[in-house]
Amino acid sequence: MYSKAYIPYGGYYSTPFARWQGSLQNEHAVELAGSTAKKWLATKEIDPKIFEYLVFGKTIGQLYTFYDAPWAASLMGAPNISGMHISQACSTSTTVLNQAAAAIETGLYETSFCLLTDRCSNGPFTIWPNPKGPGGEVIKESWMMDNFDGGPWGGVAMIQTAENVVNKAGGITKEDVDRVTARRYEQYQDALANDRAFQKRYMIPAEYKISKKKMGIVEADEGITPTTLESLTPLKPVIPGGVHSFGAQTHPADGNCGLIVTTRDKARELSTDKNLEVQIVSYGYARAEQAHMAMAVVPSARMALERAGIGIKDVKAIKSHNPFTANDLYMANEMGLDVMTMNNYGCSLVYGHPQGPTVGRGIMEMIEELAILGGGYGLFTGCAAGDTGAAMVIKVS
Repeated sequence: MYSKAYIPYGGYYSTPFARWQGSLQNEHAVELAGSTAKKWLATKEIDPKIFEYLVFGKTIGQLYTFYDAPWAASLMGAPNISGMHISQACSTSTTVLNQAAAAIETGLYETSFCLLTDRCSNGPFTIWPNPKGPGGEVIKESWMMDNFDGGPWGGVAMIQTAENVVNKAGGITKEDVDRVTARRYEQYQDALANDRAFQKRYMIPAEYKISKKKMGIVEADEGITPTTLESLTPLKPVIPGGVHSFGAQTHPADGNCGLIVTTRDKARELSTDKNLEVQIVSYGYARAEQAHMAMAVVPSARMALERAGIGIKDVKAIKSHNPFTANDLYMANEMGLDVMTMNNYGCSLVYGHPQGPTVGRGIMEMIEELAILGGGYGLFTGCAAGDTGAAMVIKVS
């Protein structure tokens, strides 16, 4: 449990998420994140030199990845600070925030910036020499597709891990999945109401190059698929006998986000509303049995709640990274939740999954939901590659 780590209210941003191979497909993820953070800090009149450390999160290689953290710090206007690069698949944001909170708690530094980015579009292809191979054939990897389709341990595709959880847990039908998927799209519509009033509480545009002389702007999420129960029902499961159609799973995306993590006093100074306080309370982690990734959301959530000293009934807002709809159904069944009231205002199932920044955006949305509700505890949990999970409890008061 943490007692000293705070996020200034309004001390965070997310760009829209653009479906892969969309408007952001050619932008270098590190350069885009650094320039976006610099522009956001300028609009907030925050001097980047106040940061003592950068905790940088990214999962998909880009040119000059070797220099990610210090390079990103320079691009955002803080060339004299050090930093680290964390890559932990879908739970990268959660772990980045935990790293920053732990350092605040121990007094390593007082003010840090957490910068998360990824570009799933045009993912890299890596080759390694293999002189002992037949004819000197190289070892090759597609960073995106090879890892989505199985990875090095078990070789089970991501969607199969979700179906494995459905089979093991029992009682989850395609009708259940379709019903919850349609509900998630309805919740996302609430964030678009009144000219996207909810999203504009934390979202800023992303600029991209159209040509050497022309720039484009992505102001809202790009590539969202309109979804209704009527459109989902006739879709066949991707895996025969399964419950997930293409409509009941997320899509890769591109985007970035940033959050300030600091002390209580500094958070109050930087807050856009002095009456609101945002505390990082606890972190939880877990690893489920092999090829049952969706199960990890529950033990990680329970660990975070236990460390926070609260129960699930004390939580006013629940958000999850749900690459497959069954993630939420499994969690709700195991923890006694109403699956229809989780993930208000949107989730990665609907607006996409650019890996590194996905959870960061979700936590921002959870903070804003809690602010609307008058404060309270929020729980974020999600699964990640390798059958792992990570969770975080946030308190708004």
